Amino acid sequence: MKIEIWSDYACPFCYMGKRRFEQALHKFADKANVQVIYRSFELDPHAKRDVDYDVHDMLAGKYGMTRERAIAMNNDVTEQAKSLGLQYRLDTTIQTNTFDAHRLTHFAAQQGKAAEITELLFKAYFTDSRHIGDHAVLSALAGEAGLDPHAAANMLSSEDFASDVRGDEQEAAELEIRAVPFFLIDRKYAITGAQPAEVFLETLQKCSEAEAD
Repeated sequence: MKIEIWSDYACPFCYMGKRRFEQALHKFADKANVQVIYRSFELDPHAKRDVDYDVHDMLAGKYGMTRERAIAMNNDVTEQAKSLGLQYRLDTTIQTNTFDAHRLTHFAAQQGKAAEITELLFKAYFTDSRHIGDHAVLSALAGEAGLDPHAAANMLSSEDFASDVRGDEQEAAELEIRAVPFFLIDRKYAITGAQPAEVFLETLQKCSEAEAD
């Protein structure tokens, strides 16, 4: 069974969806035969690498709400994450462009480390308040994932894997994926959003049974 996951590292629901999916996969009887592929999706492809505003201002500007309303919404998201064992520090997240983080994911995938770098990137952004648009930070994360940080730095200074990221995004457009996280199972079944773990498990079981028939 092949499961493709389109997500963005600046998406709080993507990290929660990832964790809920993992909870379901842990209970799935045939998990040994599941292949997970991480696909790239940018919530804001035009975002700058370095900005002078925080997540509350970003949200307020994007949805035309007051800063106070944005703070309340982000506090609610933080509480949702906490229920999954995730510690969000949204007040101190560093807003940035995630394109290079996605390139790093493709670099890691080529060496069998996509799962490791994906988890590290989400944690770096939401929990550790690290600048995941900064090449030095990304190279350090590559090292933490068991990759060669110098090779990662060289890759990031080039245009390598840019076409892979754009290819994922083009495919998302062709599949009419407009919101993430988006989970596509064997190109037949789709789950949109950070659904409860029970929904993921039920869908996995149904897919498995359908393939067996």
